Amino acid sequence: MKILRPTLLTLACLLATPALASDLPSLGDASSSIVSPDQEHQLGRAWLNVLRGQVKSLSDPLLEDFIENSVYRLAETSQLQDRRLVFVLLDSPQLNAFAAPGGVIGVNGGLFLHAQTEGEYASVLAHELAHLSQRHFARGLEEQKRMQVPLMAAMLAGVVAAAAGAGDAGIAAIASTQAAAIQSQRSFSRQNEQEADRIGILNLQQAGYDPNAMPSMFERLMRQYRYTRMPPEFLLTHPISESRVADTRNRAEQLAAGGNTDTLNYQLMRARVQLLYESSPGLAAKRFRALLDENPNLDAARYGLALAQIKNGQLKEAGSSLQPLLAKAPNDIVYNLAQAQLDVAASRPDAASQRLQRLLGLYPDNYPLRQYQAEVLLKQNRPAEAEKRLDALLKERPGDAELWYQQAETRGLSGNIIGVHQARAEYFALTGDYDQALEQLDFARRRASNNFQLAARIDARHSALEEEQRMIDKLLR
Repeated sequence: MKILRPTLLTLACLLATPALASDLPSLGDASSSIVSPDQEHQLGRAWLNVLRGQVKSLSDPLLEDFIENSVYRLAETSQLQDRRLVFVLLDSPQLNAFAAPGGVIGVNGGLFLHAQTEGEYASVLAHELAHLSQRHFARGLEEQKRMQVPLMAAMLAGVVAAAAGAGDAGIAAIASTQAAAIQSQRSFSRQNEQEADRIGILNLQQAGYDPNAMPSMFERLMRQYRYTRMPPEFLLTHPISESRVADTRNRAEQLAAGGNTDTLNYQLMRARVQLLYESSPGLAAKRFRALLDENPNLDAARYGLALAQIKNGQLKEAGSSLQPLLAKAPNDIVYNLAQAQLDVAASRPDAASQRLQRLLGLYPDNYPLRQYQAEVLLKQNRPAEAEKRLDALLKERPGDAELWYQQAETRGLSGNIIGVHQARAEYFALTGDYDQALEQLDFARRRASNNFQLAARIDARHSALEEEQRMIDKLLR
C-alpha cells in the first residue's frame, strides 16, 4: 500500500488569529489577501475527498472517537478559532500525523505505536494544531511574495499524486511548484517548526498535560532513530536536533509541570493498534500474555489479550480475560464493546444487544456504541431498525465515508434499493469518485421516477455533486 509521501504532510492553515501570548506574530490580512480562509477551507476539503479515495484508512469507531475527543480537548485551549475540524485515520504503522488546509487532521495508526503515553501522543497533535492556528501555509505563500492560489492547488495535487502511487511524478509536481523559492521556503519551514513547538507546548500544558511530554517524545525518537537510514515519516517532516530538544525541554521547565502524562484509555487504544499491526492474533496474544506475566495489573495488556483471543476464535479464553476487567469497571464502554463483540462471535447477538442497550442508557450519544448497535441489529436480522439507527448517526456525521458504506450495505438488506444508490453516491463523493457518485444518483433517480418529492431531492443532490465536481476539478487541475 502506498502512503502519503512526507514532503507536504504538514501543510497547515485555518481561519485563526492569535488569542493568547502577546508576543505571537501578527497574521494580519497579508496572508488572507493571497489565500483566504474560505479558499483554504474549500481546497482542504476537496483534497481530503481525493485523499480518502487514494490512501487506505482505518475503520475503527473506538479509535476515531478517541482521536476526535482528544483533538477537540486540545483545540479548546489552543489558539484555533475556526474549529470545523475533520479527521482521517490512516492505515499505516509508520509514525506520522499531519494538519492540512481546511482543518484536516490526519493520524497514522502508527502514532499509537510510537507514542508510549497519552502525553506524548497529545504533544504531537498539539504541535499540528499550532500549525493550523498560525496559518503556516498561508503565511508561507505570503513569504514567497504574491504566489497565488494555483500554487497551493498544484502542491496539494502533487501530494495526492504521490499518495495515489505516482511516486516520483508526484514529488516532481511538488518540486516544480516550489523551485522558485526553495531556499526561503526551507528557512521559513524551520521557523514554522519552532513556532509550532513553542505554541504547541503551551497548549499541551493548558489542556492539562505535563508539558515535559513533548521533549520526552523528541528525546526518545532521536535516540531510537539516530543511526537509521530511513526514519519514520514524521521525522522527515519534523527533523529533530539537539537544539530543538533542548529548546522544548527549556520551555517545558518554565511551565507548571505535574499535569496528566498517561491514561488507561489511551493504553487500551494502543493495545487495539498493536493487535492490528501484529503479524497474527496468536503472536499478539503471546506478547500480551508475556506482559501480564511480568505485571498482572496491566489492564491494557489483559484487554489486548482478550481481543487477540476473540480474533483467534478462543472465545472461552477471551471471556475469562474480560471477566476481571468488567468486574472492575462494569460500565466501561471499551470493555463492554469487547464483550458484545465476543457475544456476537459466540452466536449470542441477543446478549450483545441487551448489553449495548444498557450502555446506551448511560451514554446515549456515544458514537462507537451506536455504530456497533447497528451491526448487532443486522446479526439479529433486523435491517430496517439498523437502517434507522444509521440514519440518525449520519445526520450527525454526514462526512463519515465509512458510515455511508455501512448504510449502503444495510439498506440493501432492508430492501431500500433507492437508498442503496443514494448511500453509495455519498460514499463515492466522500472518496473523490464523483463520476461513480453521479452514476449512482442516476440509478436512484430512475427508480424514483414515480415519486415526485423523492426524485426532486435526488435531482437537487445530483446538481450539488456536479457543482462540487466542477469546483474540485478547477481547484486541483
